[in-house]
Order: sequence, then C-alpha cells, then structure tokens
Amino acid sequence: MKHTYHISGMTCSGCKINVETVLNNLREITKVTADLKEGEVVIEMTSHISLEKLQETLLKAGLHYTISNVGDTNASQKNQKPNHLNQPKEGNGIFYCPMQCEGDKTYDKQGSCPKCGMDLVEQPKLIQATKYTCPMHPEVIQDSPGSCPKCGMDLVPMEPDESEELKTYRSLAKKMKISAFLAIPVLLISMLAHLPENPLLQITSQYNWDWVQFILTIPIVFYTCWMFFVRCWKSIITWNLNMFTLVGIGTGAAFLFSIVGLLFPEVFPNEFKGSSGDVSMYFEATAVILSLVLLGQLLEAKAHSQTSGAIKELLKLAPSEATLVVDGEDKVVAIHTIRKNDLLRVKPGEKIPVDGVISEGNSSIDESMITGEPIPVDKKEGDTVSSGTINGTKSFVMKAVKVGSETLLAQIIQMVSDASRSRAPIQKLADTISKYFVPVVVLISIITFIIWANFGPDPALVYAFVNAVAVLIIACPCALGLATPMSVMVGVGKGAQNGILIKNAEALELMNKVNVLITDKTGTLTEGKPSVEKVFAIEGEATDLVCKIGSLNQYSEHPLAKAIVEYTKKNELKFSKVSNFEAITGMGIIGTVNEAKVAVGNEKLMIKLNTTVPSTLKKEILVEQKLGKTVSYIAVNNIALGYVSISDAIKTTSKEAVNELMKKGVDVIMLTGDNANTAKAVADELHLSNFKASCLPEDKLEFIKKLQAEGKIVAMAGDGINDAPALAQANVGIAMGTGTDVAIESSEITLIKGDLKGIVKAKNLSQEVMKNIKQNLFFSFAYNVLGVPVAAGLLFPVFGILLSPIIAALAMSFSSVSVIVNSLRLRTAKL
Repeated sequence: MKHTYHISGMTCSGCKINVETVLNNLREITKVTADLKEGEVVIEMTSHISLEKLQETLLKAGLHYTISNVGDTNASQKNQKPNHLNQPKEGNGIFYCPMQCEGDKTYDKQGSCPKCGMDLVEQPKLIQATKYTCPMHPEVIQDSPGSCPKCGMDLVPMEPDESEELKTYRSLAKKMKISAFLAIPVLLISMLAHLPENPLLQITSQYNWDWVQFILTIPIVFYTCWMFFVRCWKSIITWNLNMFTLVGIGTGAAFLFSIVGLLFPEVFPNEFKGSSGDVSMYFEATAVILSLVLLGQLLEAKAHSQTSGAIKELLKLAPSEATLVVDGEDKVVAIHTIRKNDLLRVKPGEKIPVDGVISEGNSSIDESMITGEPIPVDKKEGDTVSSGTINGTKSFVMKAVKVGSETLLAQIIQMVSDASRSRAPIQKLADTISKYFVPVVVLISIITFIIWANFGPDPALVYAFVNAVAVLIIACPCALGLATPMSVMVGVGKGAQNGILIKNAEALELMNKVNVLITDKTGTLTEGKPSVEKVFAIEGEATDLVCKIGSLNQYSEHPLAKAIVEYTKKNELKFSKVSNFEAITGMGIIGTVNEAKVAVGNEKLMIKLNTTVPSTLKKEILVEQKLGKTVSYIAVNNIALGYVSISDAIKTTSKEAVNELMKKGVDVIMLTGDNANTAKAVADELHLSNFKASCLPEDKLEFIKKLQAEGKIVAMAGDGINDAPALAQANVGIAMGTGTDVAIESSEITLIKGDLKGIVKAKNLSQEVMKNIKQNLFFSFAYNVLGVPVAAGLLFPVFGILLSPIIAALAMSFSSVSVIVNSLRLRTAKL
C-alpha cells in the first residue's frame, strides 16, 4: 500500500535524505520518497502505520518536522515549516546530557546518562497549538480563542503541561525530605555513641540502637538513593566509570560492612572492634553521604533550570494569539492559524505575532528583547517588524511575511538551543582527564587502604577502611565534566539577549583568539541603505538611462540595485521588458532592454565587455568617487553613456567599534568590491590604515587564506551573497542580521542589529566565557588534586588531620554545584 503525507519543516536536500533514511528504518516500510518542493512524502508499506507512530519516529531521531494527512485542515501549509512559536511549554519530551558526553545525542525519556550517570535535562519546547478553555466550565476546550458556548465568557489559554525537568526536581525534593528525616536521627545516634555518658543507653543498649540505624538507613539505600547504585552498576558493566561509580562503591562498601558487623561480628578481627567488643558501624556514613549526594543532585537540578533561562525568556516573547483583519473586521485567532500575507492588527502594548511589514500606520517598537538595545525604534509603512518585539503607543496593520519557524525569534531560539549543546575545543582537556579519572581514584583508594592497614596506628584496619571510602567519596569527575558546557550554555544565552547569535561553542572560543577582522563596506561599515544621488548622462537627458537601468535592476537583489529601482519608481518612470539578464559577481549586471544591450557595473565589468569609456566620463566619475560615493558605469551596446552615483552613509557606531577593536589588539581590514577612491574615503573617515578595493569574492577568499597561512586568527564580517565564501573560510564568520540568508548560513556568529559594536560585544562575551571556563576547570582540578590526598590522610602524619567520609561527601556534592553557580555569574557580565 502507498500513502502520501504532507511534511513541513524540510528546507534542504539534507532534510529530505534524513526523512527518507529515518522512516526507511521502520520494519513495515519498503520505500520512502520525500519531495522537498511539494512538501510531501510518499510512503510504501506492507502494513498500515499510524500517523502518530510516523511522527514519533521522526521526533526520536531528532527531526522536528510535522507530518500530517493530505487535506488535513489543521496541518501546516505546504512548504511551510512547523510553527514552534505559539506558547512556551516547559519541555518537549527530548532529553540530553548536560555534560554532553555523547555530543548532540538525545533521548526520548527522562533518566540518567548511560555514560556519566548525570540526570538528563529536557529541551524547552514551544507547543504548536495552544488550547483554550472557559474559566467557569473547564470541560469546554477549543483550539482557538472565542467565547464559551455555555456561559459566553471569553476563553483563556490553558496552562502548559508540567515539564519532566520540573517533575524530576519535585521528585528529588520529595526524596530529599525523606532522606533528611531518616538520616538526621541516624547521625545523632552515631554522634551520641561517642559521648562518655550516652543518654540513649538509658533507654536501650547500643546493639539495639545499631538496629535502629540499620532500619532507618534501609529506605535511604533502597528507595530515596537507590538510583545511585543503579547508575553505579550501569557504569561498571558498560565501563563508563563516573562519579556514581565512586559513590556506589564507597557507600555500598560501608553499608555491607555495617550489615555484616551487625549480624556476624565474630568474622571481624579485633582491630575493627571497640573496647566493648562491638564492631564499629557506618550506617550514619552511608545514610548521610547518600543524602548529601542527593542534595547535590537536587541543587544541580535547580541550577540547570537557570542555565537555560535565556531560552525560556525568549520563549515567553512569543504571543499565543493575534488579531486577524478579514474584510475590514478584527478577529482574534490562535497564532498557529496565521498564514503568509495575512493582515494583522497590532494594538498598543501588544507583542508582534510574526515577522512582517507595516502596511498601514506607524509606531515605535521596543526591540530590546532581540537586539539588546533599550531605545525604541520608530517604524512606518514599508518597514519590517519582528515577532516577539513590543508595540508602543500606536496601532498599525501589518502583513505577515514569515510565520512559524521562519520568524527571526524562532531562528534565534533554535540557534541558541543548538549552540548551548555544542562542544568547545577546550572541553577535550576535561574529557581526556575524565577518561582516566575514576580508575585512578579507585587505584588511589586501594593504595590508601594498603598503606594505612600496614603502617597506620591502631586500629589500622578501621583507619584504612574509613580513609579508602573518603577517597572514593570526595573525588568528583562531574565538576570537571560540567566546567565547560555550563559556561557555554549561559554564555550563548547571554549573547542572544544582547543580539549576538552564536552557532556553536567553537566559534565562541575562537572569537577570544581573533586578532584580525576583515570587514566588508556596504551594509557592514555603512548603513546598507544606499540611495541614488544622481544619474548622469554624457549627452541629453538621463531619463532614458534611468528607465533602462531601473528595468534591469528589478532582477537583482543587491542593495545598490534596490536603490536604483526605488529611484526609478520615485521619478514615476515605467519599466521596460528585460531579457538575457545575468549577474556577474563582483562586477555588475547585464541584459537586454528594448533590444539594447545594457550593462551597469564597475570598471572591471567595462573591461570585461570591451566597453568604450570616454575620458570625460572617467573624470566625472573620479570626482564622485573622491567624495566617497559608489559609482556604477552605464553602458548601452558596449558604449559607456553615463553613470549612476549612489551614497551609503557610514554607521554612526562604526568608528567607535573600530577604535575599540583596535584597542583590543584586533587589526581591522576593509575589503570591498568598490573602487579605490571610494574605499579610501571611507577608510580615512574610520581611520583604517589597511584596506583593499575592487575585491571580487575570490579575492577576499584568497586574502583570508593568506592571513591564515601567516598564523592569524581571522574573523570576517559581511552581509551579502558575495561575502559567503569568505565568511565560510574565516576562522569565525560574522554575518549582519540585516543581510542575506546565505551570508547568515555561512557564518558562525550573527549580529541581529547588523552593527559592528556587536562584534565588540561578541569579543567581550568570548573573553568572559573563556575566563569563566578556565575558572571552572581550575576549581575542578584544584579541588580534586587537593581533596583526594587530604582524604587519603596525607596531612595526618604532620597535623593529625583526617577527613571524615561525611565531610568528603559534603565537599563532593557542592563541587559540581559551585561550578554551575560560577557559570551563572556570566548572566551579570557587562558586554
């Protein structure tokens, strides 16, 4: 049997291959053919598979595409990505290890990492469709806003389901209360036993109190903290040794030792027995150590929720509903029902629901949640607005341009989520050490036992046992493992809140080492909003030339082309029919307009086409270029008849940003396709000592390769299609968020505001994150290097100091928490 389904979310051939590969793994499926253009997938199967199972299979593989029946009115439209931005939900049922033991690998249910034993963390989720209910009649549930059919009250959005992460925290909190309730009496009984006049002995004998300790410890071992022993066992059989290996062995040994001592005291030598002939019990060590480890897990779970706080704050920006304008009437609809080209009314103080263009009215928009800039931006008809930003005091109508996961906010959230789970190169150091850490600690513990048993004071075996357990308990490989990913997660979130989108942790680390910045001119140093100053013709009126170049530039997406088209429209001139259009990268465009061969571009294009250029025209152009204008030749039938002069103002922040980067030791070099005179005028204004003009895309690429061969760490900032090769080649590609999608895809860092000051912030952020990572690593190394020898008894011969296993457990539990807390300090860093 053969079935055809809609599938939304596929954007490239890689997506298509992933869908076909994943679904082909199902036993019932014989063939899968995905159609990227139509947004459909044809599945041939031996027996019917439910739609739910197909969707579940895609999600388990980490493919967040939406599959639905053809004709399903609730499904997304063809070629439209699923709407992830409607209402924040705590989690999406996909879990990952916070220590990134297996890179980007995810799991479909809550549990512990099979490699390091850490509790898996759930990814935040945005549910696709908010449900609405009546506050008076909760049984009334609808997919869209409206009024209750029973009482007429306005329906309100339903609260999202509780996340697994929150459920885990509450479960740990419940177990912690039980453990504390049981462990405290066990500890008190043990402490009072060491007093000369133990008041408990007036009630019953020490032997009976040992039984009380045993009974109180059983629920801790087999209920509240049993998961630690399960993780220990899994780590041993898979040989992925971790913190829980050490905790399980140490507390397990103490517990079993105490049970045997309680039931069969005669099997122990006298060294293990006190003056009364009783074997020393370690129930209190077992109960308290496990409870402290549980406390550490509880605190980590709480801290983990804060590290992804930036993502959750971004999720809250997305509204759940919008006002749709239909035939002049306003209608409140759920945001997931919005389609491209819909007209939406945005009222004062409301969040803008999707990306679009203002079609009627004007207002000031607070974009601080996306750009990090606190000053509202004035918007008028024709200006773009972004999802999640907040309208000011005026109402306007906008046309939806991008919906669902196509919106800027959706892309920001996705990029932040992906980057926060990527691995920085510096993490390799911690990974290498962690690989050998646990076996080395176990070996040290064994050596500690042997040395104390043979050379320690009486009772030597007791000292040997206690110190060996203390060595196992105090060692904390988790602090090492968490040192890098926690800083990366918080740092990436901090960047997003300041308009800096970081694609991966490697870029974040490399940005700290960048010593050369290559920057484009148009749209990077300048506003990227060029306007035509004039069109000059050697003979007669320039009207005919304006018509020709306006018609030709309709087919180009270059910012200069758009300026020429706008100039043509402004002069109320009609466009002519164009054929044989061709864009020549880095030179200009050519085509046939009204049977005349027209070319608009730089001097290289004129040379390439063997165009005749009068000397008088060259002189006129030189004057314009020295004024900092961008000038393009206009040739008709291989004869240059005039030029178009275009101005593009330098951004007010460019000079300040360049100066700050130079102070940080970054050499700023401008590479532009513009002519030498125009480039020099811009370079002089920005005090740039190094620039190169008339650069083709391949010239920029080769220049970067040359610098890299000299050992330079190069960052490239650009915004156009012609910058894409250089952005990809650079150690760190930085795209202006105001630029093309190709440039953004080719880069590692995107500056939403398209401002060079964002590069300064990115540099500062990288420095802060790397400093934080090094602090975490130092703390982790120092903690283990100092803690393990002290636990082994290194200070005993000189100072008579021994470390109790309980104190060791307390130190171990707080070591990981300390790393996370230190990472959270990045949220207050000034960029």
